[in-house]
Amino acid sequence: MNKQRAQEIAASPVMANVTYEGVPIYIQHVDEERESARIYPLDQPEQEQEVPLNSLVEG
Repeated sequence: MNKQRAQEIAASPVMANVTYEGVPIYIQHVDEERESARIYPLDQPEQEQEVPLNSLVEG
């Protein structure tokens, strides 16, 4: 996923269908410099992690 699209999704009040390794996730924050995103699985909000933007898939 590119930076701009990840930021649009993170800023939008509408839930987007995004996955990380096949798991539906929520994007909390996009770090432009590191090209990464802070995410968590929809069913496990306590499982925050930082992942590369190119590992996120919008479907």
